[in-house]
Amino acid sequence: MATKQTRTLARFMAAPSVLLLLIWMAVPLAITLWFSFQQYNPLNPIRDGFVGFSNYALFFNNPAFITAILNTLILVVAVLAITIVGGILLALLLDQPMWGQGIVRILVISPFFVMPPVAALVWKNMIMHPGYGVFADIARFFGAQPIDWFAQYPLFSIIVIVAWQWLPFATLILLTSLQSLDGEQKEAAEMDGAGILSRFWYLTLPHLSRAMTVVVLIQTIFLLSVYAEILVTTNGGPGYASTNLPFLVYQKALLEYKIGQASAGGIIAVILANIVAFFAMRAVGKNLDK
Repeated sequence: MATKQTRTLARFMAAPSVLLLLIWMAVPLAITLWFSFQQYNPLNPIRDGFVGFSNYALFFNNPAFITAILNTLILVVAVLAITIVGGILLALLLDQPMWGQGIVRILVISPFFVMPPVAALVWKNMIMHPGYGVFADIARFFGAQPIDWFAQYPLFSIIVIVAWQWLPFATLILLTSLQSLDGEQKEAAEMDGAGILSRFWYLTLPHLSRAMTVVVLIQTIFLLSVYAEILVTTNGGPGYASTNLPFLVYQKALLEYKIGQASAGGIIAVILANIVAFFAMRAVGKNLDK
């Protein structure tokens, strides 16, 4: 058991890292907050000046704002649903004894190590391309018309790409949790006559609940900042069909050079992320305390 002296020493040793982390986070946030109250265009710096909350009002009144918020939430919820369900199924499959089990596991988790722009380019040019993509070849093989995924179903296409990237992460966490399940419990349930579905519903799924909450928390934080996949594939279009909040901030900053509005959008995104993280942390805390 830690004594008062060891706890004090531990805090003292961790203080420099914590202080550096706070500075690393606080300084960019403070600069962004300052710019959100300024009218600043790097192409015309003479028009700089304090404008109060007008940047926030302009960002809120942007016709793409509501669409971007909805697309952000749809993207997060859809990817979480796909990765949780798919991760459980893959974890159950990989937990079974098979030939080359180690190689199969490496292949399953390998998409997580592919950089988002590279993954998006592969899906755009090799898999979902309406002319020579894999999906187009499959459609023509069955006599169907190929689908232009990024023009007809842009948000769905982004969801598929992002889910493909995050599925290995969910699978790895859930597989680790699944392997910690006591084998005696499974044997006892089987001897009591519980079927496969009953054992999964009343034994396996409750055991995976903590791992699922951790996956939801970590993925939600990162999914709120999805950007590269949209830039590489749809560029936010057609129209605003695949524009999420981070991409809208990018458009304001680097395409329209409205640094003030982009900073206001960044602050709004930070507030939204903290709200989501707060409720996610509460859910995780309640689950981990059980």
